[in-house]
Amino acid sequence: MAEMAVSLAVDQLLPLLKEEANLLRGIHKEFADLKYELESIQAFLKDADKRAATTEGVKIWVKQVREAAFRIEDIVDDYMIQVEQKPPHPGCVALFHKLKSMIPRRRIASEIQDVKSYIRGVKERSERYGFQEQRSSSSEDNRNSKWNDPPVAALCIEESEVVGFEVPRKRLTNWMVKGRKDRTVVSVVGMGGQGKTTLAKKVFDSKDVTRYFDCRVWITVSQSYNVEELLRDMLIKFYKEKGCNVPMDISRMDRASLTDEVRKYLQQKRYVVVFDDVWSVHFWDDIEFAVIDNKNGSRIFITTRNQNVVVSCKKSSFIEMLELQPLTQKQSLELFNKKAFKLDYDGCCPKEHTDLANEIVQKCNGLPLAIVTIGGLLSTKEKTGLQWDRFRENIISELKKDTHLIGIKEIIGLSYDDLPYYLKSCLLYFVIYPEDYAVRSKKVIQQWIAEGFVKKEIGKTLEEVAEGYLTELIHRSLVQVSSLRYDGKVKRCRVHDLIRDMMLEKNEDLNFCKYISDGEQSPLSGIVRRLLVTTELTTTGFYDLIPSTDRLHVRSLFIFSNNASTFLVFGRIPTKFRLLKVLDFEYVRLLHVPNEVGSLIHLKYLKFNYIKDGKIPKSIGMLQNLETLEVTNTDTLQLPKEISKLRKLRHLIGTNLSLIELKNGIGEMTSLQTLRNVDLDMNGATEVIKELGKLKQIRDLGLINVHTEDGSSISSSINEMRHLEKLFVASSSKRSKSFLKLDDVHLNSTSTMVRKLTLNGLLMKLPEWIPEFQNLVVLRLMYSFLHKDPMPSLKNLQHLLILSIKELAYDGLCLHFEDGGFQKLRELYVETSTLRVIIIDKGALPSLKKLRLYKLFSMKNIPIGIQHLEKLEVLYIGHTGIEHLEDISTEDWNWIFKHVPTLEINTRTGFTTLNLHLLDLL
Repeated sequence: MAEMAVSLAVDQLLPLLKEEANLLRGIHKEFADLKYELESIQAFLKDADKRAATTEGVKIWVKQVREAAFRIEDIVDDYMIQVEQKPPHPGCVALFHKLKSMIPRRRIASEIQDVKSYIRGVKERSERYGFQEQRSSSSEDNRNSKWNDPPVAALCIEESEVVGFEVPRKRLTNWMVKGRKDRTVVSVVGMGGQGKTTLAKKVFDSKDVTRYFDCRVWITVSQSYNVEELLRDMLIKFYKEKGCNVPMDISRMDRASLTDEVRKYLQQKRYVVVFDDVWSVHFWDDIEFAVIDNKNGSRIFITTRNQNVVVSCKKSSFIEMLELQPLTQKQSLELFNKKAFKLDYDGCCPKEHTDLANEIVQKCNGLPLAIVTIGGLLSTKEKTGLQWDRFRENIISELKKDTHLIGIKEIIGLSYDDLPYYLKSCLLYFVIYPEDYAVRSKKVIQQWIAEGFVKKEIGKTLEEVAEGYLTELIHRSLVQVSSLRYDGKVKRCRVHDLIRDMMLEKNEDLNFCKYISDGEQSPLSGIVRRLLVTTELTTTGFYDLIPSTDRLHVRSLFIFSNNASTFLVFGRIPTKFRLLKVLDFEYVRLLHVPNEVGSLIHLKYLKFNYIKDGKIPKSIGMLQNLETLEVTNTDTLQLPKEISKLRKLRHLIGTNLSLIELKNGIGEMTSLQTLRNVDLDMNGATEVIKELGKLKQIRDLGLINVHTEDGSSISSSINEMRHLEKLFVASSSKRSKSFLKLDDVHLNSTSTMVRKLTLNGLLMKLPEWIPEFQNLVVLRLMYSFLHKDPMPSLKNLQHLLILSIKELAYDGLCLHFEDGGFQKLRELYVETSTLRVIIIDKGALPSLKKLRLYKLFSMKNIPIGIQHLEKLEVLYIGHTGIEHLEDISTEDWNWIFKHVPTLEINTRTGFTTLNLHLLDLL
């Protein structure tokens, strides 16, 4: 009977299955045609923003074309979900699965017809109103390859070399270090782009200011600020400046508690706090009580566009105000030439270009940002040939459109219009991050890749190509470097608020990103591709953050929150987000990750901040396109075995990754480039370590809780990693006598690729292979308990820039830096309680700029031969045996006072800046 029933059911299903087959064949053909249409539209859109700038009618037409592209993209991805999905079960069940899938397939077929009709309407309107497609003159076809390997120094320039600030700098410095003992507000007032921040930074970092104050911090305020977060940021920076641990409960402090903590910290100190980019006239009311007037010569340094911000401080503080003036024509030319001709003519303008330079500078109205921006644009152009002639004609015609001085908006617009198409989207991406937000370069690069902005280039990884994109934006002065990594690459970057304002206007025209914040949101008209949610999480449900409309076509969702105490309940994922490629929970705490995250099969970038239950669901294995998975601030993250199915995953990052369920699968993830930090304190660690040796593309590897018996296996796996650049290995914290046994490493051509090495654990002796790592740039040793001075073995590492011997890394009595050793070392950190003597021979450490000596309780004198460090800029001595000033008149101390810009001494009884009280003796 059962067999007859099944046979009857099959007979009844056959007509439906034939209909399904016909439908499927039709969809396949329609889908192929649609993909060709999408390619044509995307080619057209490369210069769409230029066309849209002509008339309002053209702008509307281009917007319709762009929406057509969005709709096609959605259909393509929906097709991949529904039509290409294989039946999960064989036999009769598969028949029912096919019937079930007919509904979404019919829906896709209907959507294809709808979008084709929409495209026909757009084309008809184009012909009816005479919208013509002009040929592209985009610079994408003439990509300038000279930025492939930029000089590191170029990336460090902030708004190019500073010009015309010498007189105001001296005036501000005098206000800072001379005069009254009362707390004084020193201020710089000027319009946007005039260089207020650059000038303030030069004063803040000057030798006179760093010597005068016990502590100093820099706080960026901007238009929207949270008082609690601002006070918390101040406290964290105060503690970190002195190398102290930040109080654990600081994240839970309210405004009153934070204010009290700041007051206590500053009670006995001469301090300076820079508040950069203040807009609100009520700002002083918010922070006045926290920045205590201790009658010790402390200063508050404010930069602002609004003079009333400074006037509001008068009621309770003395003020000194400097109003910035525009650069003169001569100063403007000097700044322009340094930027525009730096790489071609060493900062000097050739005679044949002087007329153009004068005309451009005259239009810039003395604004440094305008000069630097257009100079950055010219710096990317060849100065001769047909390309230059065309560019020169275009820019002159633009400048002559208005006989009045050109505005910063127009200049930034020129630089934006000149960008290749692929760089425009990369630059616009910065509107997603909050104002003045310094984003990690690795983060934005990974998101660019997930969005599809980065195109493959032969011989390069996508990350390397994207780094080139970022470098080009920096050289064009459209993106600013906030900080650099050890290797000179950009660590964090941001955009100037005026450039951000320009991009916000472009964002509205292009519908690039929409935002929702507490109490307001941008209009969600048209197709929304990227959605930014900023909230204090006063509610705890995911649905409460997202609008109810089903019209959203969101591909990237970003959720920012400053509330560190509230958890977000992340329940069922709305179907409207099934096509997400980027999902970023920045500073958001989650109770757990729902199993439905596996339905986001197009997801490429997934970032969580804190997950309370510390688990990733098994459904993660369905995310076959995932490239980046990052979970920060979660003590132990348990990964399911299903994660080994993610063959496209390139970056797997966590504070503590538990691979206990993944013993035999991690080696299958052959695309991995970053893997940290893997916890090896588990049964089966040996199997995991062996699997790591199969990861041939690894560039960044972190291993924690390593046991003695793991050393040989780790060594073998490391030798299989032909591209490894960064290695972090830490021994087990649960076994105090456990030590790293890495002596079995046998160098081969791959091992010497390592540039950054951190070993945290008992070594007893320096591994013989470390001195052979000739490409090492950074070496950090902690808890090594080395008995023999390692300096003679390390002195010939020719590329070493940073050396850290900290946290009981060496238990000997003397460190000897011999003549000729460490020729390129720039930063040296020493922290070991047994050390008594540091000897520096003449000819050793000739490039050293920063020396930090900390917790050297047995050391009674400053390093012997310190006067040989002619390039030393920062000397920090903290918690050492050098507590008294009896030897202040010695030759070495006098040399330090006269030649070292920054000297800070933190004794075991309290902080003292020695030369702070001795300026009169110099």
